[in-house]
Amino acid sequence: MEEHKASEGHATDILIIGSGAAGLTLALRTADFARVTVLSKGDLQEGATFYAQGGIAAVLDDSDSVDSHVQDTLKAGVGLCHKNVVEHVVANSARAVNWLVDQGVPFTTRDAVEADPPSAALVADLTSLHLTQEGGHSHRRIIHATDATGKAVFQTLQKRAQEHPNISLLEGCTAVDLVTQTAPESSGRTCVGVYVLNQVSNKVEVIRSRFVTLATGGASKAYLYTSNPDGASGDGIAMAWRAGCRVGNMEFNQFHPTCLYHPHAKSFLITEALRGEGALLELPDGSRFMPKFHELAELAPRDIVARAIDHEMKRLGCDCVYLNITHKPADFVKEHFPNIFQRCLGFGIDITTDRIPVVPAAHYTCGGVVTNERGETDIANLYAIGETSFSGLHGANRMASNSLLECFVVAFGAAESIGSKLKQTELVSHIAAWDESRVTDSDDEVLVSHDWDEIRRFMWDFVGIVRTTKRLERAHSRIRLIREEVRDYYIKHRVTNDNLELRNLALVAELIIRCALQRKESRGLHFTLDHPEMLAAPEDTLLTP
Repeated sequence: MEEHKASEGHATDILIIGSGAAGLTLALRTADFARVTVLSKGDLQEGATFYAQGGIAAVLDDSDSVDSHVQDTLKAGVGLCHKNVVEHVVANSARAVNWLVDQGVPFTTRDAVEADPPSAALVADLTSLHLTQEGGHSHRRIIHATDATGKAVFQTLQKRAQEHPNISLLEGCTAVDLVTQTAPESSGRTCVGVYVLNQVSNKVEVIRSRFVTLATGGASKAYLYTSNPDGASGDGIAMAWRAGCRVGNMEFNQFHPTCLYHPHAKSFLITEALRGEGALLELPDGSRFMPKFHELAELAPRDIVARAIDHEMKRLGCDCVYLNITHKPADFVKEHFPNIFQRCLGFGIDITTDRIPVVPAAHYTCGGVVTNERGETDIANLYAIGETSFSGLHGANRMASNSLLECFVVAFGAAESIGSKLKQTELVSHIAAWDESRVTDSDDEVLVSHDWDEIRRFMWDFVGIVRTTKRLERAHSRIRLIREEVRDYYIKHRVTNDNLELRNLALVAELIIRCALQRKESRGLHFTLDHPEMLAAPEDTLLTP
């Protein structure tokens, strides 16, 4: 890891904001022909990729097909997936996995699972990979590295990036805002750089770049209970909106059905792969409930499972439900889910003999910055990839393990797009320095923490799994007042990481609420008691600055 930080006047060919799967993939795909700078506002591993457990959906088995994966995705997306994007991403799934294998990602193989005792094995070819099944998928098509796929992918790509001479990885750098200019011969705007808070010097610096890519993840920290790390405050979505980009389908926030319910667990996800391997959801009395909600029972799409759990918890007044895999052999459970076994054991739960208490939690932002399948946004030379983007892949509900796949495939397309434009794109010679002449240091940070807490609580209560128009209107009224408070605080004080995240979180919360108010139906992840039926003609919810 390089120790240097962004400095005044720093310049690069490609600036990538975010160091997860999407950002690192783009860096590695472009570093052979360009200088690349990757920014992380915290430690490199403090992103959603590192904590992703399940895997990567891809068509690798002869019994499976691209068309089957496409149809499963379209069905899960409830009429709002963009079919051309789905077909493009799925058709490139084997290519993405093959590239990851070439990078050295230690995926679990069939031999490793079947060996007695289990052993690690090199991935000889794609047919040797062990496949699991998750909710919404009609085949076993989930490539994984035991139950810590994201960690394996991240560590491999990070090592590759650190070794590449053309890639600079900068920690402790929080992007503040994008810098755009209007070319004399063009009516549109072009992104030419970024203002960045250097957390070491506490100064806002300038980075000029030919191309800028937002790979900052989603916005699930807008909710009180979430599986996401602390940095998931919607930074890229907020910056793109302020710069003039459209956002879409922000009302579709996926709530993962099964996060560990424990006072000290914070946000530990219990992967859907447990249900894929036979785990059952049970009420406190031990009875199953999913069969009465969907024909696929525990393997139903996530929105249905999350609503079912929410319904049963409210009906019974219980704090959680339970995930039970104790009927499987203990060795099978430990071999397939070693990380979950150890983590739960640390909380006094032996998942081979004990049921796992679980609750739904905000997990994935299906909307975001409007892009095409190459990550291109409304602003020239600005890209958005991964969870930051709204590419049209996920529709009204993301199917399990399609998210990591999207990171790789769209990053491939963005790399190709940037490569085709690089020679014709010049670096701007100057960007005005950040002006701090009229601000002071804050002496009352409690205002930031209070607003942050209030947003997350009313988003959970009023813009959660089940919504009503009255709840949404109340949330909208409150978020507008909070945004005024945040705006007043922001313009008077020097920026800090905390007030930048609050500024972004408040904006993204309002975008979520506005999208939810516009959708007068229940579809996928957006369920409202006032409009319980689906409209005949599905439409995306698009907002323009």
